[in-house]
Amino acid sequence: MNNPGKVYLIPTVLHEENIEVLPTYILEAIKDCAVFFTENEKTTRRYFKKLWKACLPGQDIVIDDYQWFTIHKAEEDVKKSFIQLLKQGKNIGIVSEAGCPGIADPGQILIEAAQQIHATVKPLVGPSSILLALMASGMNGQCFQFNGYLPIDSLERKNAIKNLEADSKKRNCTQIFIETPYRNNQLIKEILDSCKNETKFCIAVDITASRETIFTKTIAEWKQSIPDYHKRLAIFLLHA
Repeated sequence: MNNPGKVYLIPTVLHEENIEVLPTYILEAIKDCAVFFTENEKTTRRYFKKLWKACLPGQDIVIDDYQWFTIHKAEEDVKKSFIQLLKQGKNIGIVSEAGCPGIADPGQILIEAAQQIHATVKPLVGPSSILLALMASGMNGQCFQFNGYLPIDSLERKNAIKNLEADSKKRNCTQIFIETPYRNNQLIKEILDSCKNETKFCIAVDITASRETIFTKTIAEWKQSIPDYHKRLAIFLLHA
């Protein structure tokens, strides 16, 4: 049997306008792949073409030279195809819809499968909204926890917010979470209603884009001027 192929974890931009935030060595990884598993094939094809145009003017990527698979939630048939191709010695790229593969991303299931057959997994440098927001927040970077999405149900979410605040105070831990953009304002209101006035709350919006804003204030300070971040890409950090 051939040695397993390599798995390249290929980061993408958080906002299409900022292709320059990516290191050029990502191009070499893409060229070394025969297959791509992506969250959204159309978006990834457009991203690759834009990357080529920015870094290699006058050269075009031949998109149809590669095999393409859509990850979705890495169903069993997708996972089976992934393992078969790796065992055939094919190098595979995993591409998230935004940011880094495997971080709040369905590609994690495929990466787990690659580790189980002892394939080489190569993570590549790229923007992570989680780390960039934490870096800029001024909150504790020694102990932090990413919680993904909070519950949708209003009562469950309020309880979750209070539990995160209590845990933050107990462990001196920065709590990080995200929300669907059209529910940002509702989440902000619930945090301001649920948390203590002295708790610090950071809202990071449109990270790496031209209209990026990252501000940390106490709950009391936010209450004085409640922002409108409806349908903006945001990530939230809490520290009690």
